[in-house]
Amino acid sequence: MAPPDDGILLYLYRGALFRIADGVQVPKAGSLFFCRHLEFRPGDRVLELGCGAGLAAVLAAKAGCRVVATDVVPGAVECARENSVLNGVADRVDVRRGDCYEPVGGMTFDLICSNPPQMPTPPGRDREDPVAAADNGGVNGWEILDRVIRGAPRHLAPEGRLVFTIFAFLGQKAAMSRLEAAGLVPRVIGREVQAFPRIAYERLDHIRSLDAEGALPPTGLPKTVERVVVQGTNPA
Repeated sequence: MAPPDDGILLYLYRGALFRIADGVQVPKAGSLFFCRHLEFRPGDRVLELGCGAGLAAVLAAKAGCRVVATDVVPGAVECARENSVLNGVADRVDVRRGDCYEPVGGMTFDLICSNPPQMPTPPGRDREDPVAAADNGGVNGWEILDRVIRGAPRHLAPEGRLVFTIFAFLGQKAAMSRLEAAGLVPRVIGREVQAFPRIAYERLDHIRSLDAEGALPPTGLPKTVERVVVQGTNPA
């Protein structure tokens, strides 16, 4: 009988070691950009929605925060739990399976952070494979982000922060207006130009039809796209 040859993917980031389980997405440029712009304050209560392998959750715990991390994918929940153990912070990371805020009813946090699926997906083109599902943000890209924003005020402490990323073609002004409508004070805290995602080329015509703020060139194949980190603060 031949020995198993699946292998184990290990990922080293900012002094922490992560085991990336099969079916859990390997951290990409957007995830690292997201983590670079998260300010963790010792003692903060942190909620990460859609934790994946648990990068942000582990980094927050290593910075002295108490963390709840959630995901709808069972494999991601198990992977994040294993990585909290691997990095010696299991006592400060509570990983829960569930959709958006459902696992944290009645709880409040000083920081809610999320880098959710936000790639606009043409009607009838959503796919269930893990790679595509981790990008599908609904027809306009805001399907999950809208739920994150709407639910945040119920779970933010006074002066608590909601932090998330968007592709520029979703619209910075749109993000600001959504946060203001939720009663949060918005501001941009980070920008970065990244390579245009491969999956976005499959959906380029659809994405251009949604690009109301002109983030993409009107013709040709874009080589890059701007990513933006947005923060909404709950008034005191």
